[in-house]
Amino acid sequence: MDRVLVVKKPAGMTSHDVVDRVRRTSGIRRVGHTGTLDPSATGVLVLLVGRATRLAQFFFEDEKDYRGEMILGTATDTQDAEGKVVSTATVTGITAADVERAFAGFVGAIEQVPPMVSAIKHEGTPLYVLARRGVTVPRQPRQVHVRRLELVAYREPAAEFEVTCSKGTYVRTLAHDVGVALGCGAHLGRLSRERVGRFRIGDAAGLDEVSRAGSDLGRVGLSMFDACDSWPVLEVDPDELSAIATGTAIEVEGARLAGPGALVRITPDGEALAAVGRLDDVDERAGGSLRTVRPVRVFVEPA
Repeated sequence: MDRVLVVKKPAGMTSHDVVDRVRRTSGIRRVGHTGTLDPSATGVLVLLVGRATRLAQFFFEDEKDYRGEMILGTATDTQDAEGKVVSTATVTGITAADVERAFAGFVGAIEQVPPMVSAIKHEGTPLYVLARRGVTVPRQPRQVHVRRLELVAYREPAAEFEVTCSKGTYVRTLAHDVGVALGCGAHLGRLSRERVGRFRIGDAAGLDEVSRAGSDLGRVGLSMFDACDSWPVLEVDPDELSAIATGTAIEVEGARLAGPGALVRITPDGEALAAVGRLDDVDERAGGSLRTVRPVRVFVEPA
């Protein structure tokens, strides 16, 4: 069973807990996810089952939407509501306009210092393990991109917000840094992931529903072909499919699917995903055009 599952993660579970539950209820061991959510966070968690785990590299790159609430005036050692309070300050006098001005400074390419409570490794040990031991180590800033950060409502001291950001963005660090910019400190109170790439919260199935499906994940999941429906389709003939199966690039006459470097779904029938391909430049020859398609992930066996 090769499926992409869009699951609505409940609060109180780690992303790995969700993976483990799906493994138990489906009887399928090959299950992974495409991006961790903190235990206290809820929302979209994309799971890959069977051969679909080989699509992970493509989904890791996806932009994400979150909706959350940051609490101004209180900073914690984990940058969220689970941690110990390390500082407090008055927020009297801070207005919604002040928060919006602070938000504007975090739109675009920004640098974040990853929190100690994170899965990033230091000399082979996850930072969260070191944090539990009371150990703090230096962390290098990382560049991420915030496309949109908007204030939804401000009810002192809580600022409800929406953010659209790149992979690798720590939203609780964003909340912490906004608090620093405002001079009062802040932490992330709650968070829901609303979108991962083309997968939205409205597409997500509850974890109980997925569990009830057991091994029949076709009832609650997407095929690999359908899960990649934002990519153009390239339907190939048997000879071309044989070449793709061995990892050989093919030339397709007159194909103008997308720009150079774009990904395409290679299929023999418009339903099954035989491979993921990448387009090269157009090669103008004899008044026509040829596109080279190079397989980057192959799901069919050579004949």
